This record gives sequence, C-alpha cells and structure tokens, in this order.
Amino acid sequence: MASEDRPYRPKDALGAGIKGTMITGGAGVFVSSIQNTLTRQNVSAWGVVTRTGGTIAVFAAMGGAYEFVRHASANLREKDDSWNAALGGFFAGTALGLRFRTMPAVLGYGAGVAVILGAFDYTGGSLTGYTRDPDVDEFERKQILRKNRRRPIEQTVAELGEGIYGPGYAERRRERLKDRYGVEITAPKPDASPGL
Repeated sequence: MASEDRPYRPKDALGAGIKGTMITGGAGVFVSSIQNTLTRQNVSAWGVVTRTGGTIAVFAAMGGAYEFVRHASANLREKDDSWNAALGGFFAGTALGLRFRTMPAVLGYGAGVAVILGAFDYTGGSLTGYTRDPDVDEFERKQILRKNRRRPIEQTVAELGEGIYGPGYAERRRERLKDRYGVEITAPKPDASPGL
C-alpha cells in the first residue's frame, strides 16, 4: 500500500472534532427546523431549539465524536487506515444510541455505524469510485492507459477480418443450408463490369 511507504503525520484531533461538531450541528439545525415545521402545533421559531433541539445535539455529538476519535486513534496508532473510521463510527453510533437510553441500543447503534463507516473507508471512501494517486498527473495516467490498450490496426484486421463475416463464411453457410434444409444456393457470379 502507498500509505505504508510514507511516514505518518500527526493530525489535529481536537480541531477536527470541533469542525465536525460544527458541520454536523449545522445539519442538525436544518433537520430540526424541518421537524419543527412539520409539527401540528406551531410553537414558534424557537421550537427548533426547544421542541426538536435534541436532534441538533445528536447530530453535533455524532459528528464531533466521529472526527475526534478517528483522528485521535490515528495519532495513537500512527496508522491511517479503516480501523480509525470504524472506531470513530462506533463512538458516533453510541452517541446516536444514547438517545434511546438502553445499553443494547447504545452497543447496537455503535456496532452498526462502525461496520458501515469502516467498510465505506475500506472500499475507498467515495461513492463515485476509488481515489486516484494525487502524485500522478491525470494526463500522463490516461496516456499510459491508452498505450496499454492500443493495438495496431493490422492485428485487429487479421483477427476480425475486414467485414462482419470471416473468410469462407459464404461457402460454410451454403453447406449448412444444403445439409439442414436441402436447399442448393449458388454462389453469386462476380460482376465483370466495374461498379458504378
């Protein structure tokens, strides 16, 4: 793996935790405002904080716990791998499970989120495909791929032929039709006049 060749660089776990708390807390405010809008009783605009404010706290705790534990475990282990994301996911899931106030929910949500985030990080951490090496120029990478898959036209024509059917196809077809159906098909005579 390329990450094993490079020396490990420590990360700011506290800063990442605060940043994660702010980002997911903002998402929690958004979800809480939607929940407040969809309630039957119109409390007020402060219902986002008073009535559905627990959503903000859960979102903020999940994001902060995930980012802090992920970076702190990477710093302690001095490795940047999928186990860090799984540990962060476990703590984020336990923050979600605390809302239900039972130990099975805490451990179950922790394990579930740990498996999901660990697998997501292990498979590349992207929904659009694997990440490319940032040290390789994209143009050079595509040139290498083109040269790797390029064939001379002579080789392609030799393997496939110039037309759709290979050489001797017409004779083999006439023989098959005669064997199966008893139909004699004569070969077309070449035209003596040049094509117009």
